[in-house]
Amino acid sequence: MTLPPRRMPALVLGCALLGAAVAGCGSGSARHSDGTLTVGLVAEPATLDFSTTDGAAIPQALLGNVYEGLVSVDQHGKIQPRLAERYERSSDGRTYTFHLRKNVKFSNGAPFTADDAVFSINRVKTQWKLKIAQQMAVVDRATKVNADTVTVKLKRPSNNWLYSMTSRIGAMYSRTGVADLKNHPVGTGPFTLGSWQRGDELVLRRNADYWGHKPQLNQVTLKYFKDAGALNNAMLAGDVNVVGAVQAPETLARFNDESRFRVIEGSSTAEVVLAMNNSRKPFNDKRVRQAVRYAIDHEALLKTTRAGRGTLIGSQESPTDPWYAGESNRFPYDPAKAKRLIKEAGAEGTVLKMRIPNLPYAVSAAQVVKDQLAQVGLKADIELLEFPARWLSEVFNKADYDLSIIAHNEPRDQWIFADPDYYFRWNNPAYAKLLEEADAGSPQEENGRYRAALRMLSQDAAADWLYLMPNLMVADTKLAGLPVNQVGEGLEFAGVRWSGK
Repeated sequence: MTLPPRRMPALVLGCALLGAAVAGCGSGSARHSDGTLTVGLVAEPATLDFSTTDGAAIPQALLGNVYEGLVSVDQHGKIQPRLAERYERSSDGRTYTFHLRKNVKFSNGAPFTADDAVFSINRVKTQWKLKIAQQMAVVDRATKVNADTVTVKLKRPSNNWLYSMTSRIGAMYSRTGVADLKNHPVGTGPFTLGSWQRGDELVLRRNADYWGHKPQLNQVTLKYFKDAGALNNAMLAGDVNVVGAVQAPETLARFNDESRFRVIEGSSTAEVVLAMNNSRKPFNDKRVRQAVRYAIDHEALLKTTRAGRGTLIGSQESPTDPWYAGESNRFPYDPAKAKRLIKEAGAEGTVLKMRIPNLPYAVSAAQVVKDQLAQVGLKADIELLEFPARWLSEVFNKADYDLSIIAHNEPRDQWIFADPDYYFRWNNPAYAKLLEEADAGSPQEENGRYRAALRMLSQDAAADWLYLMPNLMVADTKLAGLPVNQVGEGLEFAGVRWSGK
């Protein structure tokens, strides 16, 4: 089996959305009529070319706004046609036929045709240097049938490939518009690049020639903040009208004026994982791993560390996954059972090296985990590691740890547990085989096989899942159309509007 590329937990790499803000120069309400939107973010793109530079900041800004793919993922996690008005999958699962929309233009004026689609797919295979490009390795060839039709032949059946095409690797490029992608992205999306001032802001302007429904917003400014406190203060002052992906739920108390603010809580794909190093004692014993899961009161942890904001999960899954099993994969809180398992394994009094990143959510969760493990006979010594450099070096790359806590933000990333060299060091060929069968099987079989694999992952206690982070926002009551759920890589603005209420 060929595994997808080894991926780092992107959320904790500092590329998560911190704030989406509709702002005026001095008063948010003064800006409602001119159709402008200002978005506050923490991670600025180093360049505007996500084919050569990794990280979430570039696709967050451009995917779905400037660039579009043949398909996209909706707010419920379902794949929908985008630049392809429809597509078919052959009975053997190896050939996809895409029927392209007509009268679509790139922002440089060139028409979007089958030649551009073939060019874009081949470009990922031949020119992209990033690990994510390996998701296109399953493609044997892309072929133009006519100006509006493309076929893609796979080396083997793969359901996961179509989903990958909703990500940055599926972005469609103009054959005549790739000369300076680092500074001048050319796409078919509802917005075009207006200007970019490094270290300050990136401006998107409405694409007057967009093939689809025209955005109501004339302009979106992505404003890059280094201080979340300043962003919150701007919201209270009326200069900022949305703060998105709130990292500290306790700050919500500052926005309790329901005439001005509303709290929006959607789903995300960010599983906060309590990692256990399966390759060394005591976690090479399944009984100890299961004991840890029984020892943690997840409801109490969520209430204590996140003000109850989040979703309790039991495996590497989120509610927008079509195979989501929810509560059935969770371990009930049972400290007595945890004690018995630890005693059976001869692990009483074991001292554990808990090495965590110096990130607020990990620090607060680690203290609760330490206290609850102490009650069942395990001692955890917490060591904070500077993030990202030292945590990545010591934990992610060297697996020099017993316990760690990190958020994995990538959608549908259950594949990371199929790699025995990944920092969990969990090795279960039966799990990997189930994933392979799910990927290669019919769409009807896919959900059941993934669900069975994730149940196996949970029961073997390869890790513990503390909670799923919410996509938490505070919004001006007059703003509508914000994407509630974080399901893909892009933060799309085409549907955002002022309601006038």
